[in-house]
Amino acid sequence: MLGLLSPVMRLIEVPMLAAQRRFGIQKLAWVFLTPNLLLFALFAFLPIILNLVYALTGSDQILLRDRPFVGLENFGTLAACENYLDPNSCEKDFFWRAVHNTVVFVILQVGFMVGFSLITALVLNQKIRARGFFRSVFFFPVLLSPVVVALIWKWILQRQGILNAGLEGMGYDSFLWLLDRQWAFGWSVFLSVWAHMGFYTLILLAGLQAIPRDVYEAAVMDAASPFRTFYRITLPLLMPTMLVVMVLALIKGVQTFDEVYAFTGGGPGSATTLIIQYIYETGFAGAPRLFGLASAASIILAVVLVVLTGLQLWATKKNANG
Repeated sequence: MLGLLSPVMRLIEVPMLAAQRRFGIQKLAWVFLTPNLLLFALFAFLPIILNLVYALTGSDQILLRDRPFVGLENFGTLAACENYLDPNSCEKDFFWRAVHNTVVFVILQVGFMVGFSLITALVLNQKIRARGFFRSVFFFPVLLSPVVVALIWKWILQRQGILNAGLEGMGYDSFLWLLDRQWAFGWSVFLSVWAHMGFYTLILLAGLQAIPRDVYEAAVMDAASPFRTFYRITLPLLMPTMLVVMVLALIKGVQTFDEVYAFTGGGPGSATTLIIQYIYETGFAGAPRLFGLASAASIILAVVLVVLTGLQLWATKKNANG
């Protein structure tokens, strides 16, 4: 086998030595990086530039030559609102309903996500039977496709689903869970928390295991109560990890689309329509296809994500520096 590979390696060695002599050993790394950089520019930078161009142009035509330049008109259309707390007073009320839904969704999702993840991590950090098994059980939903998760819970909550069958078996009336605005929104939050909680639980569990055990031994010697130990030792030492978890959950919550869209389709009405769904429907699923408005909304969302990412980097740096 080595005898067969030797001639091949010699053939590769010739252009590599020529490239090294031509560019020098310091610049040779860029030779290897160039194909990846070209692909990254083609599939990352170019779409960003095109998105900005579409946001500054109008019409429902997809070709750039057919789209007149309108400047910041698309941003102005999205921002045209008498009262930002009342979507009905906005020119693009559907956009602001999606913004309001996203804000409420993220607040509830992040709050429940961090809270339940912390409780779960604390339990799994104890010396309990089958601890490895339970860790796997809580992480398993993370491995599932968001669409699969949505369809499973949609099957459970539909008119003739498992939940209504159980209620009818106990003598209660069935309920149209996904046709009530408040219940549909609440179940959407629950679905997202259930699907992603295991990931954040794993991060918090790693943070708990990084806390020195001798600190807890000192607390036991001082006869500190479990609540005081948690409040005075665990929570302060875990706070940097919790901050990172909160920022990651915020970014994930703002980007939520596939699972909620497959679960409720944004309904009933616009009760569960989030900002990503608005961008999708405005630019691709609606008629006419308003690419400019969709691009402008995506740029606004990108700015929010950049701010959240900056917060994450700051939190990570602060955690690393102690």
